[in-house]
Amino acid sequence: MKITCGTDIIEVKRVQEAIESLGEKFINKIFTPSEILYCNNKQKMKYQHFAARFAAKEAIFKAISELLNDKYEITWTDVEILPDENKKPRVYFLNNKHLKIKQIDISLSHIQEYATAMCVVLSEEGEK
Repeated sequence: MKITCGTDIIEVKRVQEAIESLGEKFINKIFTPSEILYCNNKQKMKYQHFAARFAAKEAIFKAISELLNDKYEITWTDVEILPDENKKPRVYFLNNKHLKIKQIDISLSHIQEYATAMCVVLSEEGEK
């Protein structure tokens, strides 16, 4: 088994500006339909939630990079971050059943100006 981690921080304003200027093109490239619905339901805090998920996906990509043959083998929308029944964020991999991940934990945090995420991945060592 192997443990890897990833972290990321982003300015909420950057994500907000991308959403406002690029609209659906940006949102649909980065977020799944369920994530879009979840974030939009947060009303005036929606940009913090979008930014936290953006940071989470970056952190995940960093943590799983050794498990990939090619960094383009997984896309933004292959990773989905939604709350579980206890409102804790959970990571779901869509369309990528070949990843040998045993467990992944994610932590998200945001304030008005910044969003950050950190993840820890437990995987089968040597699998690519």
